[in-house]
Amino acid sequence: MARALLEALNLQVHYGGIAAVKGISFVVEEGEMVCLIGANGAGKTSTLKALARMIPSRGEIHYDRERIEALPGHALIARGLALVPEGRGVFARLTVVENLMMGAYHREDSREISSDLEKIYGLLPRLKERRTQVAGTLSGGEQQMLAIGRALMGRPRLLLLDEPSMGLAPLMVEKVFEVVRKVAAEGVTILLVEQNARLALEVCSRGYVMESGAITLADSSAALLADPRVRAAYLGE
Repeated sequence: MARALLEALNLQVHYGGIAAVKGISFVVEEGEMVCLIGANGAGKTSTLKALARMIPSRGEIHYDRERIEALPGHALIARGLALVPEGRGVFARLTVVENLMMGAYHREDSREISSDLEKIYGLLPRLKERRTQVAGTLSGGEQQMLAIGRALMGRPRLLLLDEPSMGLAPLMVEKVFEVVRKVAAEGVTILLVEQNARLALEVCSRGYVMESGAITLADSSAALLADPRVRAAYLGE
């Protein structure tokens, strides 16, 4: 039976007197691919940042049956929780291979790191072609691939993906999500934040709809795609 790999209970995020996330609760089971959809400003990115311990929050966060809300963000990487941030966040002045190696900074198994690097090149061949190129000179799509590859070098069990399609041409979006599907097929659990609701629901098994800092709907992706409220608000129908 599947078990919860990640669970948030009454998660809250405040920026001064503004409540960006208003006490939400949700679960992601091991091996699942789940999406969090909603309009700009709904609190989706704040939720992922709180889960990755990049910003303070209130409430409980359980990862792999352990409370993690008191842990610093860097401590989660070794536990198998990685974030691919909105805007990619590559190290612009480092080369592609240097960026990838930063994803394995906490590891000491040099032989396995080398093996994983070759796996990343197999999954993302464009990165191998560009391995000595400075990351800041890559296209937006290539930088997104690099951000995903860097996270995978940490051997995550749970991958938090924040708006991977943002600013990309349709063809590049297809390529990025082809990679995301392959990563999920290898057993990595994924929590996806994506403004392109249709795309998110088509690739994920379940979804949560977030509005003004609260979760307003939760169901299977098929049910959400058929829901008239979702269709009107997010699918343009």
